Amino acid sequence: MGGNRELATWLVVRRRHIETAMDARLGPAAPAAGAPETEVLRRFRSFASSALMRGDAAAPALDGLRVNDRRVTALLTAWCEAAAEVAGDDGIALRVALDPVIQRFRASLRVTATGRRSRGAPRASRRAVMAAIDRVADSFLAVDAESGRIVDANPAAGALLGVARDALLGVEALAFVPSGDHTGWWTQLDAVAEGAEPRRFRTSLQDASGTPIAVDCSVTCFSTRDRTLALFVARPAAG
Repeated sequence: MGGNRELATWLVVRRRHIETAMDARLGPAAPAAGAPETEVLRRFRSFASSALMRGDAAAPALDGLRVNDRRVTALLTAWCEAAAEVAGDDGIALRVALDPVIQRFRASLRVTATGRRSRGAPRASRRAVMAAIDRVADSFLAVDAESGRIVDANPAAGALLGVARDALLGVEALAFVPSGDHTGWWTQLDAVAEGAEPRRFRTSLQDASGTPIAVDCSVTCFSTRDRTLALFVARPAAG
């Protein structure tokens, strides 16, 4: 990993600009102040500065953080894209220079005990189901019926909402729903939690930029010993 003191200094000077650009890209999916993901990004920035200044760096300290590494990986990608945007014509060179730093940080993230606990080892059956859902053209969101947070999504949902699907993980689903439609969504979540039959309804979502999208939704219930999930399938409304 080669050093690049000029880039390290630039990243420090442009930190606020990069964060603003990243927040604009992610919209409601941007990490909140004090969230574990925000702390991971802070540690990444420190690691990147040290690595670029010295040409090498000790492994980043990630112990004690409970994070979803899929979401963190998506946030790191969004951060890099935002930095390239701020760099303008030098964006491609910046990506090339940052790639080994990001890859090393991601490798450390994958092997931390906290990352393994959060990620777990999905069963073959679950992997097969999610692989099938990933190929579905309609948007799919699995939402915890109690907390209202997104626990899984497919690429179509990310495309509809304007962010990478893994960046949606852990975000409140209502953050992507116009305020006037919140009551209707909570009604559907409550009905699912009480064991109602599958339901169909028309509502609205809004993408990361706040643009409303009329959608036709269906919602079904999936319960485990630990929690109840509301499985939403949405497609843009016709007419």
